[in-house]
Amino acid sequence: MLRNVKDLRGYALRATDGVIGRVEDFYFDDEDWGIRYLVVNTGSWLSDRKVLISPIAVGHAGWMAKRLPVALTRAQVEGSPDIDTRKPVSRQHEAEYFKYYGYPYYWGGAGLWGMGAYPGSLTTEGRIEEELKIHGTHATSTPNDCHLRSSNAVIGHHIEATDGEIGHLEDLLIDDHTWAIRYLIVNTSNWWSGHRVLVSPDCIKDVSWSEAKVSVDLTRQAVLTCLCTGRSHNSNRRRDQKNLVRASTRK
Repeated sequence: MLRNVKDLRGYALRATDGVIGRVEDFYFDDEDWGIRYLVVNTGSWLSDRKVLISPIAVGHAGWMAKRLPVALTRAQVEGSPDIDTRKPVSRQHEAEYFKYYGYPYYWGGAGLWGMGAYPGSLTTEGRIEEELKIHGTHATSTPNDCHLRSSNAVIGHHIEATDGEIGHLEDLLIDDHTWAIRYLIVNTSNWWSGHRVLVSPDCIKDVSWSEAKVSVDLTRQAVLTCLCTGRSHNSNRRRDQKNLVRASTRK
C-alpha cells in the first residue's frame, strides 16, 4: 500500500515494553528517495528529546489505530546516540547509529536497502555479519557526506517543468513495505485549478534546496497528460501506477 507522509505524522511508536513517542518527521535519502528514519518526539518520557528510528525496526503497523510497533526496548532507544535533528545528519553519524543497534549499512549495495529491496532484507539471518564485513571499512570514508533531507522541509517546494512552474509539492507517497518514496503529490495551484498529479522521483532532474525548488524533466504538456489523484492514504499501487508521468511523455 501507498501512504501519505502527512497522514503518518502523529503515529505512536510502541517499543516492546512501552510507548516511545510520536512521529514528527521523516528523513529521506535524496539520492535513492527512500525513507531512512522516522524522527520521533519522545515527549515527557525523555524531555521532548527527538530520536531516530530506522524502518528496519518497524513491524506490522496498526493503521487503524495509528500505531507503529518497533522491535526495540525503551532502554535501547534511551541509550541511542544523540543526533541533533536541527543539523544535517552525516554518514559518520549514521554509521555510529547503525553500529549501536547492530544493523548492517543500507548504503553501498545494489538495492534500496543494501543488497535488498526492503528493510527486512538487511536483518535476514546471516546477512548482518556478511554485510558488516563488506562495508565496515567504508562506513566513515566520507564523514561529511550528507544526503538526508526532512520531509517536512521539502513539502511546499516549488515544482518546475522544463518550460515553467507547475505548482508545489503537497505531499509524498511512500510504499509501506519498502519505505521508498514512489510519488511526489504535486498541487498545480493556479496553473491547473489546483488539480493534484503524481510525479515519480525518476522524473526529477535537479533539486535546489537553497531555492526550495524541484526541477523535473517534463514539459507542462506532459504533466497535463497525468491523471488527477486525491489524498487518500490507502491508494492502490496499480491505480497509482497508471497515473505516473512516464518517461515516454518527457520532452
